[in-house]
Amino acid sequence: MTLPMPPSWLVPDWPAPAHVHALFTTREGGVSAAPFDTFNLGAYVRDEPAHVQANRGHLGAISGARHVFLHQVHGTAVADLDADPPDETEADACLTTRRGVACTIMVADCLPVLFTDRHGRFVAAAHAGWRGLAGGGEPGVLAATVSAVRGRFPDVAAGELLAWLGPCIGPGHFEVGGEVRVAFARAGFDVGQAFGPLATPGKWMANLPALARQQLLSLGITSIHGNDGTPPWCTVAQSSRFFSHRRDAARLGSSGRMAACIWLG
Repeated sequence: MTLPMPPSWLVPDWPAPAHVHALFTTREGGVSAAPFDTFNLGAYVRDEPAHVQANRGHLGAISGARHVFLHQVHGTAVADLDADPPDETEADACLTTRRGVACTIMVADCLPVLFTDRHGRFVAAAHAGWRGLAGGGEPGVLAATVSAVRGRFPDVAAGELLAWLGPCIGPGHFEVGGEVRVAFARAGFDVGQAFGPLATPGKWMANLPALARQQLLSLGITSIHGNDGTPPWCTVAQSSRFFSHRRDAARLGSSGRMAACIWLG
């Protein structure tokens, strides 16, 4: 990294090889004014475009990598960054084997998931909101990402894959309607372990990290690190550290975006 990283940013604690680099940005370290103070990376949240570009440039100066920003639509498409797609390519996950190119996922409550293998042959990242995770009748975004990895590395075993879950809306704040629970039940998830009923009929509290862990385990991935669903990982609860769309959009008119990034050095 070429510039100092703000102290509040997260560096994954996981058994990735030394040449695999990753980080998760927070609110700290940028130039954006309230309610995007200060390190907003989202270009479509009504922040000043010059501030967004300055923050993105600062991210690149800290990481020393070229960050590719996707147009995320809560889907399951996986972009191949080896093909050098332009910024704002429509996808919710990405994969690369190129050194110095950072898979970059923006979030403000959804769950970012980073991937590599024990040899560090590739890096990948996925944006796992509930729609992308459930899949809408198709394999979810995490399954699609692992499928893309296996398309490039047919010999990779599930036991060689590593996953890191970043901050997201926590299970104490993620109130959803019954249709969300039904969508996960239809997709084969154990909803009894990831949804708690509320007093209001038809309302539930959902545990997004637990749902992601279920899907990863179903894919044979057992080396899962990061977000365990406790309050320090919750974007809603940690207001001084994290942006949160659910917490801030109605109250302040909008919310900034953070990024989970992974690249080969």
